[in-house]
Amino acid sequence: MTFVLLVGVMSLFADFTYEGSRSIVGPYLATLGAGAIAVSVISGFGELLGYGLRVVSGRLSDRTGQFWPIMIAGYVLQMSAVPLLALAGNWEVAGVLIVLERVGKAARNPPRDVMLSHAATEMGYGWAFGVHEALDQSGALFGPLAVSGILALNGEYKIAFAFLAIPAVIMLSILMAARLSYPHPEDMEVHPPDIRTAGLPRAFWIYLAGAMLVGAGFADFPLIAFHFHQQSTVPQAWVPIFYAIAMGVSGVGSLVFGRLFDRVGIGVLIPLTVASALFAPLVFFGGFAAALIGMALWGLGMGVHESIIPAAVAPMVPSDRRASAYGLFTAGYGIFWFAGSVLIGVLYSFTVPAVVAFSLVAEVAAIPFLYVVTRQQQPLRER
Repeated sequence: MTFVLLVGVMSLFADFTYEGSRSIVGPYLATLGAGAIAVSVISGFGELLGYGLRVVSGRLSDRTGQFWPIMIAGYVLQMSAVPLLALAGNWEVAGVLIVLERVGKAARNPPRDVMLSHAATEMGYGWAFGVHEALDQSGALFGPLAVSGILALNGEYKIAFAFLAIPAVIMLSILMAARLSYPHPEDMEVHPPDIRTAGLPRAFWIYLAGAMLVGAGFADFPLIAFHFHQQSTVPQAWVPIFYAIAMGVSGVGSLVFGRLFDRVGIGVLIPLTVASALFAPLVFFGGFAAALIGMALWGLGMGVHESIIPAAVAPMVPSDRRASAYGLFTAGYGIFWFAGSVLIGVLYSFTVPAVVAFSLVAEVAAIPFLYVVTRQQQPLRER
């Protein structure tokens, strides 16, 4: 638990930095002259690399065993890209920095999740990843709120990005302390799962197929913020507050449903996927109040995906292939997120109802896959 809390606090300041940034990059790109398609492509391509490159990071981690160096390199890149947005003179430069921030996240996530899984073996995968995600999302809550306060005071996006250098430096300092305190996190896993398979099991691939459909239908926040800006549904200063509320719901949901996952298994994802899919009509069709409810459901979906997804993958695969499995899983998720983001951006340029229809269909189509995995995993839980 001490290790989980230390990594959680580290993630708190990381999310304070980059989620504070992501809460305003949509409107920021718009003020620099970017259109809806450009915003969707930048955010979607960033997610594509942010997830796709995890295959490389995961396999490199498994083959070299250099979990800490790979994770540190990723965090340094990510924490550097955010404050540099204050210096961007046009939307093209800002877009490059947004993408680089996602590349940094791609490098650091698989080794970090593997190290967390070592601690999670004894305390419960859902609980460990849920506690970490709750701390992670606390930063995602306070970062956008701080950015909103800065915008309310002077309305300058560049000042807000420059301010985020402070939590970035704090995060990197905690990272170094964690590295010195826990040089060998693998020693915490006393009883690794006994999984014997030549490759990744069938349940993993079915689960991946369901997750990819969920990713395809999940609209990225920069486009949602762009919609708020274009339709004047939500005032400028309230946009990061809406994002902060979503992150708060995400953090609470991670704790509650992480614990529930340890008790009932992966089946908990089915009703949660149905609930989170309702964000689309509320966000894109509704006014201020409906959009707020929609953002809460969007945040619930984010929290579930970020906590239960890694918690469910760990016991499915052999421990010596865990980083590769995380990398492959999140890469597939990210590729479909990118494809879905581009399609959603194109559909948005023509008609908003098409965006809502596509999002709902993609999310609901994932449920049969999740059901099959639930049936396959249930006998394993009963042993």
